[in-house]
Amino acid sequence: MTVFAQALHAALYGLPVDNDPLPTALDELLQATHTATTPEQKSAVLRRLADQLGNAAEIIQRYQYQAQADRLPDDVATQLSEARSQAQRIAEILDHAAPAFTSPPAAQVPPRPQPSHTTAPPAAPPGHRR
Repeated sequence: MTVFAQALHAALYGLPVDNDPLPTALDELLQATHTATTPEQKSAVLRRLADQLGNAAEIIQRYQYQAQADRLPDDVATQLSEARSQAQRIAEILDHAAPAFTSPPAAQVPPRPQPSHTTAPPAAPPGHRR
């Protein structure tokens, strides 16, 4: 649908038609977050996002290597390296967190009553007066 709308827009305004639009998988995943209602769907969205972030980390790494090959300023490659590391870390966190949406919450055990610190005086031995 988006491709058709873009082509119509280009035709109406005399713009060149982009025959090879970039994929928009994250846009679709964003929409899925609004429609996911079951725990399994929510978990699946997080797992898919983790996969996509892993892919993003690979894309960033390719551009990092390209920046080095093209002899761009060192800080560009450094920033891309840091972004790749962060994307990988977020992907790992999401992959670890996703199962929590399908697992039942841990049963909450009420705390045990604590012994009181006020104690009665020891009982006097039989036949003893105070």
